[in-house]
Amino acid sequence: MGRMAFELFPEDAPRTVAQFKDLVRSGFYDGKDFYRVVKGHVIQAGGGDAPKLPPEFNRRPHLFGTLGLGRTGDEWSGDSEIYVCVAPRPHLDGRYTVFGRLVEGAEVLERIANVPVEERWEGPDRKMAMHKPLEPVVIRRASIRETGSNPLSSIKNRFDSLLCPRIDSAIL
Repeated sequence: MGRMAFELFPEDAPRTVAQFKDLVRSGFYDGKDFYRVVKGHVIQAGGGDAPKLPPEFNRRPHLFGTLGLGRTGDEWSGDSEIYVCVAPRPHLDGRYTVFGRLVEGAEVLERIANVPVEERWEGPDRKMAMHKPLEPVVIRRASIRETGSNPLSSIKNRFDSLLCPRIDSAIL
């Protein structure tokens, strides 16, 4: 399907970037799926099994390709859940930790954002979109690569015979 590369922002979210890199190196994201795909909003993967992080809200805006740390209503609940914005989401600015941005693979993000989903609405007012892909979008393997002062994450994926995107590697 292609390659997505992310520049990380350790100067803006040092604890989040450090934990994300540790999780990638440990294989945490290998085999995880993008369990939430909401057209015009975000794709989401990960969650649980990592220490909670303090919020590292910053001035980075939520634009197409923003990489952020997911959380519940509790600002201190972020751990390993990541999201990538598929459209500008200014209402999230200053309320979630932004720790990277897409620098390569916009067309791949668009393809993932447009996979067929089962629409589910959750929460007390049923306004939270928890749309799950009909075919799993699975991260096969993630890895880290340091490139001087500009770390990058490269996530490669392709469609298999079921038209199911698979992520081959992530390089930070």
